[in-house]
Amino acid sequence: MARGRLRIYLGAAPGVGKTYAMLAEGQRLRSRGADAVVGFVEPHGRRPTAAMAEGLETIPRRTLSHRGALFTEMDLDAVLARRPQVALVDELAHSNVPGTRNAKRWQDVEELLAAGMDVVTTLNVQHLESLNDVVRQITGVSQRETLPDEVARRADQIELVDLPPEVLRRRMVHGDIYPPDRIESALTHYFRVGNLTALREIALLWLADRVEEGLQRYRAEHGIVAPWETRERILVSLSGGPEGETLIRRAARISARTPGTELLALHVVPEDGLPAIDPAVLDAQRTLLESLGGSYHQATGEDVVDALLQFAETENVTQIVLGASRRGRLAALLRAGVGKRTIKGSGPIDVHIVTHEEAAGSAVLRLPHPSRGTGPRRYWAALVGAVVLLPVLTILLTALRGNLGLSSDLLLYLLAVVVVALVGGLYPALFAAVAAALLADYYFAAPVHSLVMERPDEITALVVFIAAAALVGRAAGAAAQRTHQAVRATSEARALSRLAAAVMRGQDLTALVEQIRENFGLSAISLLERDPEASPVPRWYVVASSGERPPERPYEADVESPVDDNLTLAVRGSGLSAEDQRVLAACAAELGLAHARGRIAGSGGADTFADAERTRASLLLAAGRDLRAPLHTAEEALVRLQRRGAGLPGSEEAQLLGAARTAVHRAAQLVTDLDDVSRLHAGALDLYLRPVDLNEVLGAALDDLGPGGHSIVLHLPEQLPDVIADAALLTRALTALGADALRHSPPDRPPVFTAEVRAGHLRIRVEDGMPDRGPELSTAASRVPGTRADSLALRLSRDLAEAMDGTLETTTEGPAFSVMLSLPSSAPGASATSGRAE
Repeated sequence: MARGRLRIYLGAAPGVGKTYAMLAEGQRLRSRGADAVVGFVEPHGRRPTAAMAEGLETIPRRTLSHRGALFTEMDLDAVLARRPQVALVDELAHSNVPGTRNAKRWQDVEELLAAGMDVVTTLNVQHLESLNDVVRQITGVSQRETLPDEVARRADQIELVDLPPEVLRRRMVHGDIYPPDRIESALTHYFRVGNLTALREIALLWLADRVEEGLQRYRAEHGIVAPWETRERILVSLSGGPEGETLIRRAARISARTPGTELLALHVVPEDGLPAIDPAVLDAQRTLLESLGGSYHQATGEDVVDALLQFAETENVTQIVLGASRRGRLAALLRAGVGKRTIKGSGPIDVHIVTHEEAAGSAVLRLPHPSRGTGPRRYWAALVGAVVLLPVLTILLTALRGNLGLSSDLLLYLLAVVVVALVGGLYPALFAAVAAALLADYYFAAPVHSLVMERPDEITALVVFIAAAALVGRAAGAAAQRTHQAVRATSEARALSRLAAAVMRGQDLTALVEQIRENFGLSAISLLERDPEASPVPRWYVVASSGERPPERPYEADVESPVDDNLTLAVRGSGLSAEDQRVLAACAAELGLAHARGRIAGSGGADTFADAERTRASLLLAAGRDLRAPLHTAEEALVRLQRRGAGLPGSEEAQLLGAARTAVHRAAQLVTDLDDVSRLHAGALDLYLRPVDLNEVLGAALDDLGPGGHSIVLHLPEQLPDVIADAALLTRALTALGADALRHSPPDRPPVFTAEVRAGHLRIRVEDGMPDRGPELSTAASRVPGTRADSLALRLSRDLAEAMDGTLETTTEGPAFSVMLSLPSSAPGASATSGRAE
């Protein structure tokens, strides 16, 4: 069966006319012979909307009862049984009343679409999940009914129903949206001009992105690579040089001139990874770009221009911003620069060449960069060797002037040049060749001590000498470069294989990051995870770290290698080259896999533990419900027996009845405690923290203990500050502590409640009325399972205290047992003076 088509009428705010437009579409379809019915429509008392629904067949709603009230919902089964061609269903993000088959209306719509029916529905932009927090910041109203963006993205057609803010407010004033008693409040709060304008812009931009997705999909399906200038997209090419900030700011100014323009930046890393850049410079440019609303991208390619143009075609870029060349005139003559080649291959894409301080001048002469095949150390060592070796060789050849000819001298010089080339590569070899040729001409070619050459064979010999030295130097440099690359590739493969093997063995993340730190010689490394719920300021957590002072935030690191949107590897140490960063990114990906696998394994165990906890909690709740009724019946029976005068007061029968009633009451209290503990651990116990008068709470706790001929000694300050707590939960905790203390105190020594203020906290100490027989203190023993500190009453009190941001500690001094309950005080500076009451 073919899936139905979904059409959404999207609005920026209530009252723009979404439901009216949906019903008008239903009337249009019905007039053309289509079978269109109303599955669910909420006119909200608006007469034009109700009038538009006249004539359309309406499926009767289903009535449900929830918490003593009646609600109506769409009858999904009736609509499926009716099987119309088109179903009109209002409010796609609506949450259904408990008792229906699906929790959300969009899930009902999915069933209709799967059954082959077309659906026309409505949606407000503030109900989209990705925009919910943005709308809350603008309007101050949190939307409880949200819709996953993917549901709206799958719609076959989305139509925006739009009204200017002034027109929408005018409709509100005329009573076309809300009843008269809500108009003034709506106009001064949600329906302010600024709010409506912002919501309108959000709806337009969201819909524009969906249109862009459709356009990109169409271009990909039809193989269209030429850019379509439907929206300006400006691409900045970042080489990692200091001119990057100038290019970004210039591109941002160009982008600001046209609303809706998208700003992108691309850094191309050569496939061999040889051109090294300063990572700190590139990171600073990325930060600047993102602060200006741009997005950073990175690509790898053998040729910078080809990678740049390929990315521009893929992203439908309309303008490219490049920096003026930093190369001198001689280099420009040998090969066209990036700018000229980009202009030549850009086609319809506009290319901006921006001048900057680093642009090359006409007389700029730049020294060659040390050979990246041999490394800077060998490069400078070769130059120093040439400066030392050639003069020494010249002195020796001068001493042997009569025994050797010019050809022999040139061969010895060539040998020295080859040695220099093998050490330092091409550029030191060229330097040594030119220097050797000049020395040979000056000291050994006629006329001696002159650079003038008279014989053609001598000129030919010197030219061939320089050419041979250059070729040998180039070959030696290339060989050294290939050797360096091979050695590095081998070390990279070995490091990655060791890391992959450690991940497969299930090694913990701390050991893995330590291995990476040792491989790269870093001072510190951290795997950081961002809390996706933290907004607007990101909150980062250290998953694993190694080294001294590991970074706790990405901006604290020298180099950052993102794994995904919420996971990144931050390192601190000596500057890493481009190829080092490439390998580090691969290592970060391995860590991401290990972290994900550990989370999956942990979630499995956590799910099993959670299932066991839920089963235990449900059993406790069921047992509590089953025991509460018979205990209540037994207690009533005992009360009736006492009222009938079973036995004389003080007789054995009366004592037995009293003891039985006390035991039943205690059993009922235990059941209540079990119920409270289960609800607290399940998060179902409501909590309302506010300043509470401790005198009132203690009075309520004493009342809850009930009559029984017992007494409790209270030591309270004369000026007792309020405590920050939930009054009901604090009363429950003190009642449990008081009952436990009474059960363990002898009749002639009542328990003692003492209150004092210490360091901003109100401390309540509950002591048994036992005599003090020793100064020994045994806190650890009081926490051993099975001891009194592990009793249900103290467990409940401890959980309640922790739920109110407090603590509960137990101590044992000889036979005496005491409990210290500490909660925040509303008056941290208050002082305590003792009083006594009984």
